[in-house]
Amino acid sequence: MTKDKPSEARHHAADGGLGAQSRRDVSPQGPRDGIDSRRVPPEGLARRERQVMNILFRRGEATVAEIIEDLEDPPTYSAVRSILRVLVQKDLITHREDGPRYVYLPAVNTDHAREEALSQVVRTFFDGSTEQAVTALLRMSDTDLSDAELGRLRDRVRKARSNGR
Repeated sequence: MTKDKPSEARHHAADGGLGAQSRRDVSPQGPRDGIDSRRVPPEGLARRERQVMNILFRRGEATVAEIIEDLEDPPTYSAVRSILRVLVQKDLITHREDGPRYVYLPAVNTDHAREEALSQVVRTFFDGSTEQAVTALLRMSDTDLSDAELGRLRDRVRKARSNGR
C-alpha cells in the first residue's frame, strides 16, 4: 500500500527525526537480569504489542499489511500503525524504507531475544533448573524426537560440559 510512507514519515518527524536506534534513554534502575533496560519498558507490553512483537520475531520483518494478515481478529490499519509507533517509541522495533512503505523489524537480534525469553522461563517456572526445563519439554505430548535429534542433543550436552557449563 502506498499510504504507509506519508503518515509514517509524520510519526518519524514527530519524534524529532530520531530513529529507535538513536535514542539513549536508559531506565534509572539500570539493566534488569542482564536485559537492556532501554528495550524493556517497565510497564511491559500490552496484548496487541506482544502479538506484533511475536509476528516480527517470527517473520524477521514485516509491513503493516503483513502484520494485519498475521493477527487474529486484526484491528484497523490505523490501529496497527499506532501500535507500531508505540513500539518504536519504546525502542523495541525499528523500520526501514522499502519503496513507498516501511518495513518494521525488531530492534534486538531474534537469537538474543530467544535466549532472554528462555532464561526468564527457566528462572520463573523451573527455579533456574535447566534440567527441569528440558525434562518438561521432553514430557510434552507433541515432542517426538528422532534418533538423529537425540544424537544432536547428546552432542550439545557433551559440548556444554566441555565448556564448563
